[in-house]
Amino acid sequence: MGIKTVKFGGSSLCDADHFRMVADIIKSDPERRYVVPSAPGKRSKDDIKVTDMLYECYKFARERMTREFDATYEKICDRYNGIISGLGLNFDISGELEYIKQAILMRAGRDFAASRGEYLNSLILAKYLGYDFIDAENVIFFKEGGNIDMELTESALSYELKKHERAVIPGFYGKMPNDTVKTFSRGGSDITGSIVALASGSDLYENWTDVSGVLMADPRIVENPCVIEKITYRELRELSYMGASVLHEDATFPVRNAGIPINVRNTLRPEDPGTMIVKSAKGYDKKHIITGIAGKKGFSVITIESDMMNSEVGFGRKVLEIFEEFGLSFEHLPSGIDTMSVILATSEIEGREDRLLRALKHSVHPDSITVEKGLALIAVVGRGMVKSKGTAARVFKACTEADVNIRMIDQGSCELNIILGVNEADFEAAVGAIYGEFVH
Repeated sequence: MGIKTVKFGGSSLCDADHFRMVADIIKSDPERRYVVPSAPGKRSKDDIKVTDMLYECYKFARERMTREFDATYEKICDRYNGIISGLGLNFDISGELEYIKQAILMRAGRDFAASRGEYLNSLILAKYLGYDFIDAENVIFFKEGGNIDMELTESALSYELKKHERAVIPGFYGKMPNDTVKTFSRGGSDITGSIVALASGSDLYENWTDVSGVLMADPRIVENPCVIEKITYRELRELSYMGASVLHEDATFPVRNAGIPINVRNTLRPEDPGTMIVKSAKGYDKKHIITGIAGKKGFSVITIESDMMNSEVGFGRKVLEIFEEFGLSFEHLPSGIDTMSVILATSEIEGREDRLLRALKHSVHPDSITVEKGLALIAVVGRGMVKSKGTAARVFKACTEADVNIRMIDQGSCELNIILGVNEADFEAAVGAIYGEFVH
């Protein structure tokens, strides 16, 4: 029998009804042996996530706002007791709830407070499933600087999992060398699920959420975009970096290196196959050619002009050294014979733009420097582009017909993606036009 690690997001575990759906999914396949839950998410648009309430409790305790703390913590208790009652469980967690309350009041730490959402949800789910419970604090370890200690974690977790045929492991947190609780900064439960899949030697990591896979485009821009059937880790990384948010890129690295595929599925539509994320894929969808489109607003381009720049040895190095001194990372470096442009997030230069420009002028003595803000970047990604002629021409054609001016274009030699720069005001129109050109 194979092994599957399954992770369920907060929207999949927000109340007792969703718990039942999750239990049905897990028990429908005996290979689903290790489960990583998130904390309860929103039950409706106006609801509050349990993790957010725990952060509030930490804040109220720190500011000695006793009345506000008690009222918010009571809501947290009601959420969990409501789930237990709705499931018909004979399970008393009052001792756990009281201990957590006192620990937060005694300044146990912000990360400890936030992590208790996953901890309590995992206790309840383990009880409901009849699975063992493994506290992530005992098997997920961080280094002094706050980065995950993969060697120690994989060794300890692998050893522990071998003792349990089936188990629930909370997502989102682990332990620092000083024995304090530490949470992952982003995509926490997704990362935990990936680590569990690696340590357990899983054949597949299923990531269950509230969408039926990774979408080809942002549904807020494109109405009912297609679901991507299969995507490589490299393609997903390109899309995630440019704003696609179904699965954070950090969550793929543990399983990516081991060649374990990820299947993104929809808890509310378990019959949907979802998206398979794989290490490599020989074929591609010839109907679409591109795999997906993603993008972000909020960029600026700093353009440096200098006659005979191309013949001046070290010019580019001097420019980039200035950005390094300011602690700035760049997105792209489009250039010409006498021009060099640096594209970076506008937020990075706010408040120090004048100092940066003075430093650049002092270092390379350019003929001129200009700063243009309001740029949006769009990534058109697809492993099929390398085998298809005229992809870039079709991208240009779509933007032209939508009356969108392309201010910058960059395509790597691997031909996995094409990056466009457009005015922020044209961002949505450009994404929609490109999607319409390739998806019929």
